[in-house]
Amino acid sequence: MRKNDIQAKDILLALVLLTRLPLPHLPADAFQRHARAVWAFPLAGLAVALPAVLVASLALTAALPAVVVAGLALAVQVMLTGAMHEDGLADTADGLWGGFTRERRLEIMQDSRIGAYGVIALILGLGLRWSALSVLIQTAGPWVLLPLAMTSRAVMPALMAALPNARAAGLSQTVGRPRALPCLLAVLLAIVLSLPLIGAAAIGITLSMGAAALGMGALAKAKIGGQTGDILGASQQIAEIAGLLALLAIYG
Repeated sequence: MRKNDIQAKDILLALVLLTRLPLPHLPADAFQRHARAVWAFPLAGLAVALPAVLVASLALTAALPAVVVAGLALAVQVMLTGAMHEDGLADTADGLWGGFTRERRLEIMQDSRIGAYGVIALILGLGLRWSALSVLIQTAGPWVLLPLAMTSRAVMPALMAALPNARAAGLSQTVGRPRALPCLLAVLLAIVLSLPLIGAAAIGITLSMGAAALGMGALAKAKIGGQTGDILGASQQIAEIAGLLALLAIYG
């Protein structure tokens, strides 16, 4: 198989894993590359954020308030991902703080019902993202959505590589544990694509997101002994918030 064909299938795999976009059917052998396709995670973020940027740009052209523009941009991203990362954040909050043993925490995280910790996490998470975006869209423009979406997904493979799977089944177990090279490529790809958009701030948000993901990983390791799909989803949300706060500090 040619290198270009492999790369194209890796990109499609990343889109299948991280979005709800209508995509062509992939052959069964393509899914054997799950762990090696993580380098393309930032491109899935790009695919989710670009429509949000277009909607936000149209809304700004229509002279809608920044708070409304930010809300529309968030809504587009939530729809295109099927709220999978937000769901991971809620399940993680419920599980890590709702149980007293590793087994009970994992059990709660698999429960489709949402508890008080999950509701609070969603309110705070969406609230922080919404309010921060409202300011950034006015000061830096809607294009900041792209580096945030790409880089917050670039840190996910690092957690997958650094932590063992906390359970023997689930999405994270199915994808597998990637090697260091695809993880590094994901980060480098996010930085390279972000530099033309926000300049040296791309380094700043990468560092802040990496620190946030590291904290999420340490918490998951202490509470459940590893990572799950929910932990990875939560890490994307926490990383995005960290990146937003970093950009707010950079742009004043």
